Parts: sequence; structure tokens; C-alpha cells
Amino acid sequence: MTRYILKRILSGIFTIWVTTVAVTLLIHLVPGDPVQIMFAQSQSTTPEQIEQIRSQLGLDRPIYEQYFMYMGRILQGDFGTTIRGNQPVLELLLVRLPNTLVLALSALLITMFVGVPIGFFAAYKRGTWLDTSLMTGAIIGISIPSFWLGLMLMYVFSIRLGWLPVSGTDFKNLILPALTLGLANAAAVSRLTRSSMLDVLSQDYMRTARAKGLAETLVLSRHALRNGLINVVNMLGLQFTYMMGGAIVVENVFAWNGIGRLAIQSIFQRDYPTIQGFILIFATVVVVVSIVLDILYAWIDPRITYS
Repeated sequence: MTRYILKRILSGIFTIWVTTVAVTLLIHLVPGDPVQIMFAQSQSTTPEQIEQIRSQLGLDRPIYEQYFMYMGRILQGDFGTTIRGNQPVLELLLVRLPNTLVLALSALLITMFVGVPIGFFAAYKRGTWLDTSLMTGAIIGISIPSFWLGLMLMYVFSIRLGWLPVSGTDFKNLILPALTLGLANAAAVSRLTRSSMLDVLSQDYMRTARAKGLAETLVLSRHALRNGLINVVNMLGLQFTYMMGGAIVVENVFAWNGIGRLAIQSIFQRDYPTIQGFILIFATVVVVVSIVLDILYAWIDPRITYS
């Protein structure tokens, strides 16, 4: 087990390194000079001053030199400073990251408590009107884009009813963006839960448990639900990473002050240090979640070995 965890950590570090190389190459392919964009509105800035600032930021050097300089600073815990505002990137990301994590975790809880029960009851009532209705609703939910759902929730609950605020970063402001992310993913989770539960409910050990005279609730909770949730836990972990990515859109729709909104602002401003820092933080979160999920499998299903 310890050897397996060490291997996963090393592979995660390799993944993060490959990500930094890819991002460094890609962001430099984006047209537009960040210093010229920064001083686009200034009439008094001369070309010599722009070149001097580019030299101070190291933007006049080859890409590989900029990358090695960046990695050297990263290894010392220095993510650099923003091109616009000259603020420490790491400090800026760490201030915004908790907001994004709170949003993603809240959406994950909504996904779990909505999607899993729907899939479970659809499988248990297979072939009935309840099964058909729930799965029809799930297909509609999968087909709806999250940004459109967010705008509809905003229109109904904020503009028409006035129950919830349109934007902000307080607890009441969390409800609509969390529902937007959570409900969109709950539809997919409900379909997977139904498929997984149908497979479990048809197994011989389920008939054996009932033949022993166990209560139906005990059969479902002890034998069906635990075995049926193995695939669902895998998907919930993946959904969490998707939510971190989807939060970029939702945060901008609801003006949620997370790192996704910061990333969009940095892309428009060609703020390379902030974009690189965002990708590095995002990749690290995804790798950590993947490792935790692999360890969680062993707790859920003792048949899984790490040899």
C-alpha cells in the first residue's frame, strides 16, 4: 500500500511537470503582447519604455529561458508577481482558492444527494412510471448547458422572485452557483447509479440475502448500496475535477470571487504568471483528488489490491 501511494505521488509530480511545460508553450502562442496591452490606453508611454519593462519581466528572453526561470522560482515557493498590479501570484491564488473549493464541494454534495437517490430508486423501481420519469428528467438535465441553467436560475430566483442575490461571495450567494454546477452533474450521476444498481440487484448474493430472511432495507443498504456505489464514487471524484473546471464559467456568470474568475481576467490581460499559477494549482488539486480516490477504493471494496 505504501509503495503504491509513493508511485502515485511520483506519477502525480510528473503529470504536474508535463502540465507546466504544455501551458508555458501554449500561452506564448496566444497573440498579443502583455506589456503593450497594459499600456494600450496610455498615450505618453514610448516604445523604449515598453521594451524596458519587457526586459525587466524577462519577456524578451527565449521561451525555454523563461520556463527555467519560472520553475526555479516555483521550487523556492515563488510564483512570481502579476504583470498588472505587481501582486504576488501565490498570495492572490490562495486568497481565491478557498472560494472555488467551497463552490465545488457544495456542488458535489448536491450532486451526491440528488443524483444517487434518484438513480437508486429508478433502479429499484425498474420498468415503472417512476423509473421512466426519473430517467427522462436525467436525460433533459444532461442536455442542458450549465451556463444556461445558471442564467435561468438567476432569472427565476433572483430577478423574478427576489429570493436570492445575483452575485457576491456570501453564503446566500453560494446557493445559485452551487445548484448550477450540482444539478447539471447530478443528472449524469443518477444514470450511472441506476446502471450500477441494476447490475448489483441482479446478482446471486442479493437473492441469497433475501432467502435468508433479511429485511429488505438491510439487504439494500448492506449489500446493494455499498457494492453499487463503487463506480459512483469513481465518477464523483471525476465530477469534482470537472466542477473545478466548470467553476470557471459559473464563477463568471455569478461574479463568484474564485480562481476561475481570476483565470479568465488573467487570460484577457495576457497575465502569464497568473495563468501559469492557476494551471499549476488546478493540476495539483486534480492529482491530489485522484490519489485520494484510489485509496478510497480499497476502503469501499476490499477485493481491490495494490500489487
